[in-house]
Amino acid sequence: MVSVAYHPHFEKILRKIRDAGLKERVKQQILRIVEDPFVGKPMRYYRRQTREVYIPPFRLSCCYDRGDDTIVFLALYHKDEQ
Repeated sequence: MVSVAYHPHFEKILRKIRDAGLKERVKQQILRIVEDPFVGKPMRYYRRQTREVYIPPFRLSCCYDRGDDTIVFLALYHKDEQ
């Protein structure tokens, strides 16, 4: 079974979200990623080995480590701040 970890930066951003609808959409996407770690767009260049899922107008960034079978959620950021 896949284990899940959260980067401290991601946890801080998640605590700041006040919109209940957005928080629910983020939770649904996290569950979707846990079921299938290869969901989302694979990144290139210096962000290689990470994937992003689009949650309008935000992006959820995560990294899957096959060796440890661990998913690390890295960041949730606005599309325009990329």
